[in-house]
Amino acid sequence: MRRCVLVLLGLTACTDVRDDDAQPTAASIADAETQDPSAADTSAEKFDANGPGGLLPPPACASVMPGQGGSLGDLDFSYVWISNSMQGTVSKIDTESGIEVARYFTSAREGAGDPSRTAVNPAGDVAVTSRAGAVTKIAAFLDRCEDRDEDGIIDTSSGPDDVLPFGTDECVRWSVELPGGGGDPKNHQGPRPTGWDAGTPEDPCSRLWVGWYEQAQNRGRFQRHDGTDGAVLDEVTVDDWDVAQTGRDWGPYGGAVDQQGDLWAIGWGGPLVRIDATTLEVSRWETPAGTHPYGIALDADGHPWTSGMSGDVLHFDPDAQTFESLVLDTGAGPRILRGLAIDRDGVAWIAANSPCGLVTVDTATHALISDAVELPDCSMPVGVGIDVQGRVWVPDSVENVAYRRDPSSGTVVRTEGLVAPYTYSDMTGAGLELVLNPQG
Repeated sequence: MRRCVLVLLGLTACTDVRDDDAQPTAASIADAETQDPSAADTSAEKFDANGPGGLLPPPACASVMPGQGGSLGDLDFSYVWISNSMQGTVSKIDTESGIEVARYFTSAREGAGDPSRTAVNPAGDVAVTSRAGAVTKIAAFLDRCEDRDEDGIIDTSSGPDDVLPFGTDECVRWSVELPGGGGDPKNHQGPRPTGWDAGTPEDPCSRLWVGWYEQAQNRGRFQRHDGTDGAVLDEVTVDDWDVAQTGRDWGPYGGAVDQQGDLWAIGWGGPLVRIDATTLEVSRWETPAGTHPYGIALDADGHPWTSGMSGDVLHFDPDAQTFESLVLDTGAGPRILRGLAIDRDGVAWIAANSPCGLVTVDTATHALISDAVELPDCSMPVGVGIDVQGRVWVPDSVENVAYRRDPSSGTVVRTEGLVAPYTYSDMTGAGLELVLNPQG
């Protein structure tokens, strides 16, 4: 465990404490016991680390509003947040050094939480969604953590072998229970789409969208949460999610937020939906027959791109309300495509299986660049993130590593020691930054 004392203004002194020297903490999470994952009650308890006894007052929210400039690159740190699904944790990795600097449980279920999607807001803080039923916010920097036991020390993780019991790490700001995935091994109906917006000029605290599937009702359900304390602000339902009544297990699967704060969400195999940030009106489009969208990202114009399990790459034009499809075929059958991210050069980087590697597509010309970008010794790349230097991060759920590939040099660095890493959402915050400030 790392014990950090904030001395003077913003200066921090940290020491590593051996487990046998660790002092018990008085911090606790109100009603953090595991609830029935099949429960549909969305007013579950949360704990709030913004209490009155903290070392510092609740920090001001980052006000990176659309078109105002500023970026994650202006911060003094850069992290990629990757879920270790089978361990119930999330890893915080320094994108410069490639070193994992902290690891956290993501829900009160600890090892059974089954986290997947992560999303980073304009201040660099992360929200992690656990498919067994929770969403949790973790502060990226110590001056946003909270001294809940008022001992003048921030008790927090110091690395991958130092995971504190849930509720005792003082950089975990809040956690909200959500309906779970039904308890099956893959938590099929559990929460998945996760995305921050940039708030509003009147209230710059980022708001967080999450969504899940109510299979018995064939209904997608979405909530928007207050970024400060996790309170539910809005709730939206999408009826007849599986309009063809195919009995599919998964509902809302991935999501991304545009400059207006609208949530774009895709089901595995469709549909594509948009929830208006102001009116909460739902627009819906069925994806083309024969395509099976899996990952989603927005380009600098706010247009959705998806990548699919049948080798399909879809571009959706919101103005024309039409899809354009590009299908990648290996010659032996369609390529299996997973998550994707779009960089500032307009290149879509797509995780690919069978064979494993990366696929690149030019989002300006809508043309394939390469279907054979190598990741040495890969097995199952799952998702893609772009860091502040434009480098491409790819977790591999079988190899238990995260790759970092430099597009300029082709150099690949591996971060080892992950546990079934499975993340393909906006794991660095670059996706949101691209739509908020497309000019950089």
